[in-house]
Amino acid sequence: MAFKFENLRVWQKALDLADDVDKLTKTFPKEEVYVLTSQMKRAADSVSLNIAEGSTGQSNPEFKRFLHYALRSNIEVVNCLHLAKRRGYISKEIFDRYYACCEEILAMLSALIKSLG
Repeated sequence: MAFKFENLRVWQKALDLADDVDKLTKTFPKEEVYVLTSQMKRAADSVSLNIAEGSTGQSNPEFKRFLHYALRSNIEVVNCLHLAKRRGYISKEIFDRYYACCEEILAMLSALIKSLG
C-alpha cells in the first residue's frame, strides 16, 4: 500500500464504521436527511478522513492533532447514536452494536496518540 494510513487498523475500522453508518442512516425518516442523517454521515466519514490527512508527511505532533480531530468525530457519532435512539430511529440492540464499534475506535485512537509521545 502506498500510503502510511492504509496500514493502520484504526483507519480500516473507521472505514467500516463510515460504511455501516451510511447503511444505517438510509433507514432514518426522510425529514432527517438534511439534519441527523447528514450530520452522522459527515462525522463518521471524518474519522477516517482525519486519520488519513494527518498521517502522510506530517510530524508526530501534527499527526496527533489530526488524531484528536478523528477522536472528536468518533464521539460525535456516539452522540448521533443517542439522538437516533431517543427519536426511535434505532433499537437498543443496534445502538449497542454501533456504540461498541465507536468504543473500539476510541481505544485504538487513544493508543495510537499515546504511542506518538
